[in-house]
Amino acid sequence: MNPTIVLVGRPNVGKSTLFNRLTKTRDALVADQPGLTRDRHYGIGRVGERKYLVVDTAGFDPVAKDGILHEMARQAEQAIAEADVLLFLVDGRSGLTPHDEQIAARLRRAGRPVHLVVNKAEGMERALVAADFHALGLGDPLPVSAAHGDGVRQLVDIVLAPFAQDEEAEAEADAGPRVAIVGRPNVGKSTLVNALLGEERVIAFDMPGTTRDAIAIPFERGGRPYTLIDTAGLRRRGKVFEAIEKFSVIKTLQAIEQCNVVVLVLDAAQDVSEQDAHIAGFVLDSGRALVVAVNKWDDVDDYRRERIKVDIGRKLNFLGFARFHYVSALKTQGIGALMKSVDAAYAAAMANLSTPRLTRALQVMLAKQAPPRHGIFRPKLRYAHQGGSNPPVVVIHGTALEHVPASYVRFLEHGFIEAFKLQGTPLRIQFRTAHNPFAEKG
Repeated sequence: MNPTIVLVGRPNVGKSTLFNRLTKTRDALVADQPGLTRDRHYGIGRVGERKYLVVDTAGFDPVAKDGILHEMARQAEQAIAEADVLLFLVDGRSGLTPHDEQIAARLRRAGRPVHLVVNKAEGMERALVAADFHALGLGDPLPVSAAHGDGVRQLVDIVLAPFAQDEEAEAEADAGPRVAIVGRPNVGKSTLVNALLGEERVIAFDMPGTTRDAIAIPFERGGRPYTLIDTAGLRRRGKVFEAIEKFSVIKTLQAIEQCNVVVLVLDAAQDVSEQDAHIAGFVLDSGRALVVAVNKWDDVDDYRRERIKVDIGRKLNFLGFARFHYVSALKTQGIGALMKSVDAAYAAAMANLSTPRLTRALQVMLAKQAPPRHGIFRPKLRYAHQGGSNPPVVVIHGTALEHVPASYVRFLEHGFIEAFKLQGTPLRIQFRTAHNPFAEKG
């Protein structure tokens, strides 16, 4: 499982800048539940083939008792509880502050590995900028510049060193497809899991922080082994906690990263929310195969059914590769067809694509529509081969491929999916550009 790195610190020390540096993007999944005054941001970082989850928190004041600072602190506390490792950011130009000392005292009680990161250290003597912060008692400070990237790669290497590479692929293959059931609270995820298992294996209990990990449940259906990853949380009737307490975003992201196929559960009685779209977008960004289950279909009338279909078409139109099923988990209606789509999506995600067929499909697409010129030159796409699976990766070789526009990349992705009938999975294109001997002569 990919480690979760949580960024903590007082306001304006550069947490968001480091987040963007670690994820190489400004795109992030946001826990934007109603009533929250500050959000946590989530993103995936990568060093080579090694991936990690990054969580950016708002300014942390662990002694705040009320108001906006208290709400921000509660968000940071939730992230700390779910972290595998904490990066405590301080400002090298401002020096050590009493606020930093309060945060350090809290993090020493967190029971998580903590790395003290001295940000904004560009142009400064490393030993000098770190000197004051030894007093926090959190080990050797690590000076970096999030804005310029100085020291960030070394920081990532240090942070990831204790976490072994994920070597469970062969064992997972023997256990069949790993299927993650994800979605907002109360859409029927646990009911769907129980319907698939044929028994009440997932118990509901509403206390936040009860478990950090998604629940992996092996089962067999139609003679085929599967592993379900349930992210419904533990819930019971009684006192209602805030939605963010019941819905662990980190748990959901980890489940998506661990699985082969995601089943995104929507509630037919509710419009598609921003959170639904955020989760779907993260599934797409992660390259996971996807099936969408619109649950509680038996509880809505024809007018509502038409309305939710229109809402899905408008807000989830980027999921054209996925199959949608309208089901009732409570009455086990539509479950068989849903699992057939899960099987098809898994087969598509793990498909072996032969080099001759890929190259022929590429030539057909080139004949149909050539890539646009860049100046006086046109990118030349010569041949293709498979570079990976889950999701399928197609590597295309040629010249001037760095000038292929994003719109043409999407054209190629759709073309390969259609040619190989890869229903249910996204597909990735990678380019390998050959050296142009005339590049230095023009």
